[in-house]
Amino acid sequence: MTMPAPPGGQNPDEQEPAAQDPWRPGPWGPAAPHWQSAYPVPMAQARNGMGVTALVLGIVGVVLGLAVILFWVTWLPALLAVIFGFVGLSHARKGLATNRGMALAGAILGVAGLLIAVGGGVFTVMTVKEAADEARAEAADEAKASAAAEEEKEKARHLSFGEAYTFGNGLKVTVAKPQPFTPDDFVLGHAKGNKAVEVTITVVNTGKERISVETGLPNVNDANGASTELVIDGSGRQKVITGYVLPGKKAVGKYAFSLPPDAADRVEVEFSPDAKQWEDAYWSGPN
Repeated sequence: MTMPAPPGGQNPDEQEPAAQDPWRPGPWGPAAPHWQSAYPVPMAQARNGMGVTALVLGIVGVVLGLAVILFWVTWLPALLAVIFGFVGLSHARKGLATNRGMALAGAILGVAGLLIAVGGGVFTVMTVKEAADEARAEAADEAKASAAAEEEKEKARHLSFGEAYTFGNGLKVTVAKPQPFTPDDFVLGHAKGNKAVEVTITVVNTGKERISVETGLPNVNDANGASTELVIDGSGRQKVITGYVLPGKKAVGKYAFSLPPDAADRVEVEFSPDAKQWEDAYWSGPN
């Protein structure tokens, strides 16, 4: 029996997809891969932070290293740049980062910063050592010069009888060679058998102001260090320098001393116009 044709002359096999059985399998064709989805899968974001950080720290380390005195802070950013740079390179090898060149540049700059820090440290240490050596050498030279000056000053304060020595206040002092002295019958400080000598001291004021002579008496010893006694008699021949010496003027003092019988042939006279301010000068020679 012949089936009647559907209305509209349509073939039953050419029905609209909407009229087909919803449970009927679809047309044959290539199957979709299992990983495909009806929704888009988001791509993993690149982890470029390590490379950027390495580059920034490497630049900071190199810039700080150019200031040699900052070597002690240069090493830290440089070291961190090396660490972050290698971490960034590791991420790039694993496909987790896209800035391999930036990470490599940061690591290289970090290594350069470390080398600069080491070089700056060595340079600073050598510079400080050289400066310290120069300072020690200068101090040693100054000490030697000071010692030599003191030695010269000490030598200058040791004179022969008849020579003049000028003190810092402008008083020029001369001690004449001691002369024999015969005390009067009434005498103090001179024992029988001793040898008495008279010491003449001349003080000239070479300055422009009057100067006070504060000392008054010299000290007399023989060459062996034996002290002598001051001789006082009633002859009036002795004169003590005291008071002021006017500019261009001089004062003469005469002092008698008694030497023991066993005194050496040489005598030393110590004198200062102001013992509180100026060290004694020394005159010596045969008595």
